[in-house]
Amino acid sequence: MKRVIIIPTFNEAQNIQALMDKIHSVLPEVYILVVDDSSPDGTGDIVSENAKTNARISLISQEEKNGLGRAYLYAFEKVLADPDVAEIAMMDADFSHDPKCLPAMFGELAHTDVVMGSRYVAGGGIVGWEFWRRLLSFFGNVYCKLVLRMPVFDATSGFYCLRADALRLVSLSSMDASGYAFQIEFKYFLWKRGARLKEFPIIFTNRVGGESKISGHIVSEGIFAPWRMLFKK
Repeated sequence: MKRVIIIPTFNEAQNIQALMDKIHSVLPEVYILVVDDSSPDGTGDIVSENAKTNARISLISQEEKNGLGRAYLYAFEKVLADPDVAEIAMMDADFSHDPKCLPAMFGELAHTDVVMGSRYVAGGGIVGWEFWRRLLSFFGNVYCKLVLRMPVFDATSGFYCLRADALRLVSLSSMDASGYAFQIEFKYFLWKRGARLKEFPIIFTNRVGGESKISGHIVSEGIFAPWRMLFKK
């Protein structure tokens, strides 16, 4: 049985080496798949050098910047092509998601299909965010819950583990959210296809290095994307 951790990157040269080392310190047997979005800072080069000496590290290097959603879709196609892959994790590259949570989150897959790191359940929280970002995130998730009626408190979280069989329930070709709305769309499609979802409390820590990817486009996409999802099959 293989476990694969998918990490999308754009300009994460400050973090990616330390993150891969940390992941393998807590889960030595896992495979790490980095999808680099044509980073000009050499992120892909760092991963490529590691892959030469470590068979458990691999890289998908996109020739142009295609966004978070497309990066994950490329990774899903590669992962699902391997019948030995049984469990998959998804996380950010900037240490806002603590690799120490991975063993417990994978362990929860014995009882459910998808384990989502959540900032908004008992035991979860956020460290290092400005007040406006906390408000934006909190009310954004309340908005998603009201529109989609999905039983999830943290629909925008990018940290989760799932069974490969659950991923196969989703029609990847029908997904088109390009930014962080992808996280909402992916969870919604999993839920609508009957996957069992469970939230796992995490402490989200503001990025260790590099620059935040938040933008006006990301915010506007998050407003309109839930309504588009309602009318998809």
